Amino acid sequence: MFKILIALFFLTSFVVAQEETYPDDPAGKKREGVPQGTVTNHVFDASEIYPGTTREYFIYKPAQYVEGTPAALMVFQDGKGYLKNVPRVFDNLIHDGDMPVTIGVFVNPGIVPALNETAQPRFNRSFEYDAADDRYPRFLIEEFLPVALKGLSVTDDPNLRAICGSSSGGIAAFNAAWHRPDQFRRVYTTVGTYVGLRGGNELPVLVRKMEPKPLRIFLQDGSKDNNLYCGSWWVANQDMLASLQWAGYEVNHEWGKGGHNRKHGNAIFSKVMHWLWEGWDKDPVIRNHPDKAAGRRLEFFEEGAGWELVSEGHGFTEGPAVNAAGDFFFSDLEKSEIWRVNGTGKVSLFQKNTGGTNGLAIAPDGKTLYGCQREPGRLVSWNIDSGEMSVHAENVKPNDVVVAHDGTVYFSEPRSKSIWVISPGKKAKVAAKGYSGVNGVVLSTDQTLVYVADYGGRFVWSGQRKPDGTLAFVQPFYHLNIAPGSVDVRSQADGMAVDKDGWLLVATAMGVQVCDPPGRVHLIVPPPIGERHPSNVALQGNVLYATCGGKVFKRQVRLTGAQPWDNPVKPPKPQL
Repeated sequence: MFKILIALFFLTSFVVAQEETYPDDPAGKKREGVPQGTVTNHVFDASEIYPGTTREYFIYKPAQYVEGTPAALMVFQDGKGYLKNVPRVFDNLIHDGDMPVTIGVFVNPGIVPALNETAQPRFNRSFEYDAADDRYPRFLIEEFLPVALKGLSVTDDPNLRAICGSSSGGIAAFNAAWHRPDQFRRVYTTVGTYVGLRGGNELPVLVRKMEPKPLRIFLQDGSKDNNLYCGSWWVANQDMLASLQWAGYEVNHEWGKGGHNRKHGNAIFSKVMHWLWEGWDKDPVIRNHPDKAAGRRLEFFEEGAGWELVSEGHGFTEGPAVNAAGDFFFSDLEKSEIWRVNGTGKVSLFQKNTGGTNGLAIAPDGKTLYGCQREPGRLVSWNIDSGEMSVHAENVKPNDVVVAHDGTVYFSEPRSKSIWVISPGKKAKVAAKGYSGVNGVVLSTDQTLVYVADYGGRFVWSGQRKPDGTLAFVQPFYHLNIAPGSVDVRSQADGMAVDKDGWLLVATAMGVQVCDPPGRVHLIVPPPIGERHPSNVALQGNVLYATCGGKVFKRQVRLTGAQPWDNPVKPPKPQL
């Protein structure tokens, strides 16, 4: 028996050793007649995003680089570890024409140097790499790359900019492209840390829910990867692959039997580069493939119809409202103005000196525009034709307002965390309180429910209307997504709109979240890249409007708006 156990031990050891052994990448060897690029060493220590940090970085410049001719770019996290093989692979593949002339940037994570010899530096690697927020992408794009690439000609075309990393560096690479596809569109990750360290475990779900981004992604992992307190790397990478495939991304992968290291990833590096850079010289544009996706996105949004600018140059836009004539109104909180966009798209000033009016709503008569006036604090309305103003409630601080088809008015008051109601011919009174917070307010498609967004939480509350206008059975009903890894854990849920099938659209920090009637988020649509997240939304026919900072945008959708001033619509029974 002892001999058998010894034999099994050596057999197992041999198998494990075989699992960890991969052939050398032939493209990683120096070849005669192939020009060699140069690698230079640098230090970056001027970050304000990661104050106090210092880090080494290295620049690979291929022999074929010509000053003044923009080269492609590839950025490596944990950069120093890639210098053993990547420059030679690049030399060979660039020489053979299998990838473009590419500047390589190899950057290490930051450290905050120790105060003295008895102390350790602060190692920033997990803080920078594992966090599924936009901090590290901003560091790369706003601070580091402008310095690292100074004096070099590098393309601005994101289709010719790639990013790579392993383990935590892998999720950092994916996260940079995920947040900024306007900068990076080709991604290679090995043994990626898509687990619960700093929100990375939420990314596979968000890949399914977020409007797809134009990325090409290669994943590598092994069945003996880490299985720790924060999750299984092997399971997480398979989950990420399944999500990317489900959402219609350009994605490829190779699974092995190795552990948490770069051995397999290095062995297939040139193979991956062939796939990652495929078509670079003929059709470099990276696309997603909705025809291969399993989601419902195309039921909501028109393929290829992106955001279009409606108006700009404002202080802070809010309060979108639409009428039956096709006019679209919005407020400017900072400048105390209300603007009007007519059916032909002409933008004109409707009211000035509005007292910081925020939320707006059209009355059933089509001639009255309600507004939440912050100063002195009251609910008012204007006659759309004459501009004459009326006061409906005083000594309140309303934020958003909605008017039902029967003339009942509901408005939110954040300071008291309550919803107020004005029934026809009655004075304003509290309709419901006890919310965690109140901001945007809208009616359900059938107008029997009042939905209330909590800016500081992650829910939209639902209450049923009673005959006297008050609300019953108030619950935190709609569960919103919050950006993982963010310092700000609020959803920043604000204005809302509904469609005729009962879908609820909510303006949040992550974008427009599209929720089904049972309260679940199906799709998240971000604003245009570089623009502030939406503060409010409106659906006018098949056009979605979004107020984003000092601008207003619109886009064509397949949803059809249901207006509170119109007759109620009974939506179909939802899938439960």
